[in-house]
Amino acid sequence: MATEFYQNVVADFSGLEVQPPANPPDILSRYQFGRILGKGGFGIVYEGKRLEDGLEVAVKIARKPRKMQYISIPGHPAPLPLEVALLILVNNREPKVTQIVQLLDWQDELDYYIMVLERPLPCTDLRNFISLFRETLSEFGARLVMWQVTHAANACSASGVLHRDIKLENILINPQTLETKLIDFGCGDLLKKSAYNYFSGTREYRPPEFKTKGRYHGTPATVWSLGVLLFRIVFGHFPGPSELRVINSGTWNQPGLSHECRLLIQCLLQLDPSRRIGLEEILSHSWFQPLSP
Repeated sequence: MATEFYQNVVADFSGLEVQPPANPPDILSRYQFGRILGKGGFGIVYEGKRLEDGLEVAVKIARKPRKMQYISIPGHPAPLPLEVALLILVNNREPKVTQIVQLLDWQDELDYYIMVLERPLPCTDLRNFISLFRETLSEFGARLVMWQVTHAANACSASGVLHRDIKLENILINPQTLETKLIDFGCGDLLKKSAYNYFSGTREYRPPEFKTKGRYHGTPATVWSLGVLLFRIVFGHFPGPSELRVINSGTWNQPGLSHECRLLIQCLLQLDPSRRIGLEEILSHSWFQPLSP
């Protein structure tokens, strides 16, 4: 069964020159597989069920790029695929950060690495969820979602991880409880103090300093992406250049939006990264006070 499944994976990556291993991957024999949940340029995610206890999971089969990056992390004698290592780093925090998807199992292969991830039910991604509400959420709903996503972003930073692709499609949400989980660390990297000179996330969330200077720092870029996400959730579209200019002018006013929400958006979407609010300060902003314990 595992060999047949692996061959189906190869077929799903149509046109790619990959070969199944001589022996079926052990990890695949421990799960029952279902439909494709998502598919991108470097990976496919399947629904699955762990055979030993029936646990519902997601199985990601990721094709290795030509210059596959491996890194060493504490507790693991051999270097690990970058995405696997980043998830282990954020999952090892105590107490567990429930707003970040948990890595349950993984295996490295010649052409692929395989990750078994938790799959909360019911869930959909935030992009599909807000499409049910004419592309926007109420300010109450936006506050609840953003608090969780910001908490996840802070946990990543504290773990030395840069997610670099926080966006609607990478946030799972329970439509009944609005509980969220940050997923897909495939564009991520280790967080460093020096600047990055390449960007591998989603263009709409790219920090403006990368366009103007060709470089950016990880934490201010994360803050910018949270600002774009919040703007997209409450307005139903991404902020355009003219809107950003008004937001940065200090004269921005938006009827129907609370003063506190407008202030937070202004703090997040500063074109000058040195003027953005600190990532660790966001959850203390007045807009989140109704959610404070």
